[in-house]
Parts: sequence; structure tokens; C-alpha cells
Amino acid sequence: MEAPHFRETTSIPKCFHLAQTLDCGQAFRWRPADPQGLVWEGAAKDRYLRLEDRGETLALSCSQEELEDFWSGYFDLATDYEEKRRALSGMSPALAQAAAFAPGIRILRQDPWEALCSFLISQNNHIPRIKGIIERLCQLLGEPIGDTGWHSFPGPEKLSACSLEDLAPLRAGFRAKYLLDAARKVAAGEVDLDRVAGSPVEEGRVELQKIHGVGPKVAECALLYGFHKTECFPLDVWMKRAMALLLPGTDPKAFGSNAGLAQQYLFHYCRLHNIGGR
Repeated sequence: MEAPHFRETTSIPKCFHLAQTLDCGQAFRWRPADPQGLVWEGAAKDRYLRLEDRGETLALSCSQEELEDFWSGYFDLATDYEEKRRALSGMSPALAQAAAFAPGIRILRQDPWEALCSFLISQNNHIPRIKGIIERLCQLLGEPIGDTGWHSFPGPEKLSACSLEDLAPLRAGFRAKYLLDAARKVAAGEVDLDRVAGSPVEEGRVELQKIHGVGPKVAECALLYGFHKTECFPLDVWMKRAMALLLPGTDPKAFGSNAGLAQQYLFHYCRLHNIGGR
């Protein structure tokens, strides 16, 4: 497949780095398209995008209309992350160091259903394998996105009609039954994602945990990355150890509405520095 031509450019806002944002563990359908990591390609929902960092501008393979209607919101381009980074950096030297290591991380505004499925798949898993399962899911049940070679993310109705045997090609292991339970409950209205979007975080946690396989960590990830509830701070055993080492005694609630960004700074820093034993 010939790479799509870049059609639009936009100014790169402060605190936006493609690799730091797209490869920090919050989304799994992006990959570098050049050795320098300046060109990336990927998909979200039923849309494909190729984009290139050209210094002060960002070149994109979409139209201006699609940039304004979809991708600008997806990358949260209108939000001032420099102000957020400064506020968090002032809270502790350790957090300042983590933020300085990857100041270009932004919290993507992903599709709630896609994020929920992605973090169901992420359980007891590592990033390359998560990406592989999601890619196979999209190839198996999604629709081709033009002639890009990429496929849309299948909706709950399409997935709910499957059996465990149908999902065997995903090689998802125990996670396949979680995906089916999520799809069937969302498709039937037992779990209302629109209600989660419009409800306080506490109610969203309860609603999402009606799904088999969704515990506190997966619910928190889905709320942060799929519903943009930025006060959420996903914690697993590894992140608890990292917090105890870097920010002993700190309650994530202290980060307020920037808690999700603080978690991403810390997660990315600790993952690449092997802090916390991961």
C-alpha cells in the first residue's frame, strides 16, 4: 500500500510529542512509520491517520474538516498541557523529573467502547501482545478503512454476535470471555456507556464493573482514556510500588483533575527506568 499523502498541517501545541503520546501505554493502535519516530500511523474507531512531526507544524493525511471534527478532539489539541505540567511539577521533585522526561504526553480522548475493550485485553499482558490482539480483532470483525490496509474497531453489536470459538483467532486467552460479556451487556443496554459519560466518576466505576473482568484498575483506565475523566489514576501492584518509592504517602486525589496526566508521566517514566520492579 502506498502511504497516503499529507493533506493538512496544523501548529504543534506545546507539550505534544507523537512518540511520547502514542506509545506510552494509553492507546494500542499506533505505530511508527519511520526510523526516527517522526511519522506515525494508526486508527481510531473507523478512521485512519498518518501524521508527521515537522518541527513547528504537524502534517496530517486527513482533510481540514476531519481534523476539526475528529482528530483535534482525539489529540486534545485545544487543552493547555504546559499549564498542567507546571502545576504537577511544582508538587514534588520526583513528579517534576517524570514530567520533564516526557513533557509531550497528552491524554487522548478515545472512543469509550474501544478503550474499554483495549484495557480488558491489557490485563496481565504486555504492550506488543495487546497491540497484536487488538489488530487481529479489527481484522476479524472490523470493516476496511478505504484502501489503507487498516480496519475499523468493531462495535458491541458485531462482537456480541460472536462465540468464544469465533474469537479463537485473536489468541486472547481468558480475555475473550471478558470481551464477549462486555459486548453483550453494552449491546443489550445492561451497561450504558452514555450514562457513564454523563455521570460522576464513582457511578461510572460501579456501572463498568458490572462487566465480567472489569475490576477497579480496568474501570479506572476506561474512565480516564475512554471517557476523559482526568481525575482518575489507574493503580496496579506495580504502580503502587512505584508510588511508594517516588511519592511515599501521596494520595493520588491530591493531583485533582490532573491525576490522569500525573499517572501517565509516572507510568511512562517508571516503565522506561524499571522503577517498581516491572
